[in-house]
Amino acid sequence: MKLIAVDHIQLAMPTGQEQAARAFYNGVLGMQELPKPAALAARGGAWFQAGEVILHLGVEIDFKPARKAHPGLLVDDLQAFLSACRAKNLETDTSQPALDGYQRAHVFDPFGNRIELLERL
Repeated sequence: MKLIAVDHIQLAMPTGQEQAARAFYNGVLGMQELPKPAALAARGGAWFQAGEVILHLGVEIDFKPARKAHPGLLVDDLQAFLSACRAKNLETDTSQPALDGYQRAHVFDPFGNRIELLERL
């Protein structure tokens, strides 16, 4: 018995904000939206994928953004992602010290969820 891989990561989002999710996850991060199964589509939210990275956004009635818990996404050009976020007036935090072999920063989706972006040095 062993774990093989992460299938997806789920983040919460507020009700009725699918367009804001698409604007960020597709428009800024460049992820493609995945169709949700019909049985789940009625619940709202949206699913996105870029390569092997899959994120699900699920509606949470009493939504509170994840300011500590976060996915860490490996990117090829950290500065380009930060510029794209800043161009959309999204919150970024570049005060994070580098980790061995990585430059990193945090960006925040339109709902305030923290996302760590890492670039290999």
